[in-house]
Amino acid sequence: MTDTAAQAGELDVLCVGNSIVDVLTQTDDAMLEKFGMVKGTMALIDADQAEALYAQMSPAVETSGGSAGNTAAGLASLDAKCAFIGRVRDDQLGDIFTHDIRSIGVEYATPAATDGPPTARCLILITPDAQRTMNTFLGASVNLGPEDIDKDLVARAKVTYLEGYLWDRDEAKAAFLRAAGLAAAKNRMVSLSLSDPFCVDRHRDSFREFVAGHVDVLFANEDEIMSLYQVENFDEALQHVRQDCRIAALTRSEKGSVVVSGEEVHVVDAEPVGAVVDTTGAGDQFAAGFLHGLTRGEDLATCARIGGIAAAEVIAHVGPRPQVKLADLVVQKL
Repeated sequence: MTDTAAQAGELDVLCVGNSIVDVLTQTDDAMLEKFGMVKGTMALIDADQAEALYAQMSPAVETSGGSAGNTAAGLASLDAKCAFIGRVRDDQLGDIFTHDIRSIGVEYATPAATDGPPTARCLILITPDAQRTMNTFLGASVNLGPEDIDKDLVARAKVTYLEGYLWDRDEAKAAFLRAAGLAAAKNRMVSLSLSDPFCVDRHRDSFREFVAGHVDVLFANEDEIMSLYQVENFDEALQHVRQDCRIAALTRSEKGSVVVSGEEVHVVDAEPVGAVVDTTGAGDQFAAGFLHGLTRGEDLATCARIGGIAAAEVIAHVGPRPQVKLADLVVQKL
């Protein structure tokens, strides 16, 4: 470890992902019809569409988001020491993202881009029936490259956690490979979230190569892991993934989770929740809870329990980040 890294102190987790600002507003069905949206879905939009829609939105709540950013927020709520790497532009939304993630105690020092596309945003329209219709412009976030991977942050982190959504661009793949190489050189762990079954469909071969060659801890849901190995059932996928990485933490919604590590298998029930209000961020918070347990030396079943507690909290309200202190909740529940 470098002198700089040692002086700055050890990190539990370094999260690398899309820097996205969530812009949430209440609206009506007429707004969705005007822009040709399909209620309850997520669509990728370009810069012009993002600007046109943003101009038509009523007063909104703006907060930093993105999958790995949400995981970092969960880790901070668990009192973990964590940092985040992701690209924003030097614009208003970039300032919002930077302020928000730092304000919750996450280290964030990726320099803002001074040219190119603006900061990524997810424009979320909430209709009176509580449906969330999301329009995502990935903007500056997709320009993350190997030069953005801070070797001192990787050296300080027990785990470097990578967001699979970034895998679409060659520069981001190069960033992941650099991060994985730096972590391996310091005998640190590398973790990957597969993020989305459609993402897996697009990049199956390169994902499998990366998982087998570089990943210590893999996060995936049932659909994602079955897509990765092109199998018809979960048990088949389980047999494949145990060959490829040290630990696989696989979520199954209301069925809970399964954690496999070599011959070791743990089946963990889902944490009870009164009413499911919004499943956005459940996987992100499960990863936060699991990694929190792992970096503190908990056994794998307990790691999954902590992940389940964090996921249950976030699905009980609107929004992908915890609304109560997860560290206190875990103490109560375990």
